[in-house]
Amino acid sequence: MQDGMNAQDTPGAAHPDGYHKGLGRRQIQMIAIGGAIGTGLFLGAGARLQSGGPSLALVYLVCGFFAFLILRALGELIMHRPTSGSFVDYAEEFLGEKTAFVAGWMAFLNWSMTGIADITAVAMYMHFWAPFGGVPQWVFALIALCIVTSMNLIGVKYFGEMEFWFSLIKIIALVIFLITGTVILGTRMPLDGHTTGLHLISDNGGMFPHGLLAALALTQGVVFAYSGIELIGTAAGECADAKTVVPRAINSVIWRIALFYVGSVVLMVCLLPWTAYHAGVSPFVTFFQALGVPYADTAMNVVVLTAALSSLNSGLYSTSRVLRALALGGSAPRVLTHMNKNAVPSAAIMLMVTIYLIGVVLNYIVPKEVFEIVLSFAAVGVIGQWAIILLCQIAFRRAVGRGRYPSPAFPMPAAPVSAWASLGFLIVVIVLMAWDYPAGTYTVAAIPLIGLILVVGWYLAPKKPPMHMPETVPSVELTRRVLEGGD
Repeated sequence: MQDGMNAQDTPGAAHPDGYHKGLGRRQIQMIAIGGAIGTGLFLGAGARLQSGGPSLALVYLVCGFFAFLILRALGELIMHRPTSGSFVDYAEEFLGEKTAFVAGWMAFLNWSMTGIADITAVAMYMHFWAPFGGVPQWVFALIALCIVTSMNLIGVKYFGEMEFWFSLIKIIALVIFLITGTVILGTRMPLDGHTTGLHLISDNGGMFPHGLLAALALTQGVVFAYSGIELIGTAAGECADAKTVVPRAINSVIWRIALFYVGSVVLMVCLLPWTAYHAGVSPFVTFFQALGVPYADTAMNVVVLTAALSSLNSGLYSTSRVLRALALGGSAPRVLTHMNKNAVPSAAIMLMVTIYLIGVVLNYIVPKEVFEIVLSFAAVGVIGQWAIILLCQIAFRRAVGRGRYPSPAFPMPAAPVSAWASLGFLIVVIVLMAWDYPAGTYTVAAIPLIGLILVVGWYLAPKKPPMHMPETVPSVELTRRVLEGGD
């Protein structure tokens, strides 16, 4: 048996919280990748290139830097104590039950809206093929929901395996695009009647064709694009060797962000004028259509369809665990603690499916507007989650300073300055959202209403002593032994 692992940490073994340790190194690595690359890149980049032009690459770079710092903050907490409740459990431990309540329900808001965006994206991708053009969006949205729900209900091992292959397909497709685009750019091969190169940026209005404010307005959408990175915190609770696997997975995120997001956008605007990309059409599909390779655009559309299913799959997995953590702490209906015979929180999964069915209805009522509507509210949920992760890390470091815990095994770089700087960045994002009329403005205006709902919910929730939290260990030496897997 490996150091730092108990018998309960072996793959497939049961755990005191009811979950099975069914996720291995291979699956955790791909879940981390899948969280960083999703619908926001494959579909959302088209609309953002249309509205902001080449400046999108700079926005991805800046937001990606802070996303990495937030992920490192979460990594520090994971190494302290891996748990499927993720930042909800950490909020309860370090910030109190009220903050844990807010953390859980903000995650619920985020993934509810993200899931609706994902099933909408699936429906939009299906309309790429002419035979399906006359089929209503809601039909495809419902089919996608049924597929992903089934895979989540039959066990975490099957979720992990499906997510592994979904993520692998995304990576292979992006690598093919990057290699193909680099070869075309390097050989100066004409594309769609244009000579390729950096001149396509300067010839079409430069880096900021619509001005700096238009570039800043992209921030909310880019934050949404990175919204799955915190999924690794939930997956760590069902990982067989989290304390070995998680640091490697987190550290690899920064180069993925640089290569897949920033690199892809730079290539796109050097291969085609940024005006060639449009909302509702994946920029990768646009590129392969311009390339003229038979069926290449069809193959890429299959890939972006897979990306949307992957994001929906991950969101349903993550939020069901968060909801169960809330229910165990008395901040959600007790029925959500129910686990089926496959050790998955089936009641919480079905609650999320009910919310996603609202998305199916929205695809029937407002099929053209639903994606942008839910994206704005998802961004608010993401910002709330990330802020709480940072506050938990700050509180954890203070507890370390008081001698309650040993020094972190995987410290956040430049903490606490980096944590406070990241909180400042999130505040700036909220301010920028308010200027993005109408969707962003209405979303920020709704924040007080969301706050009021949370306050009312807190006082209505039946409070119970947390059943899933370990006792706080006052002794640093005893804590160290627990973290190392000793008695």
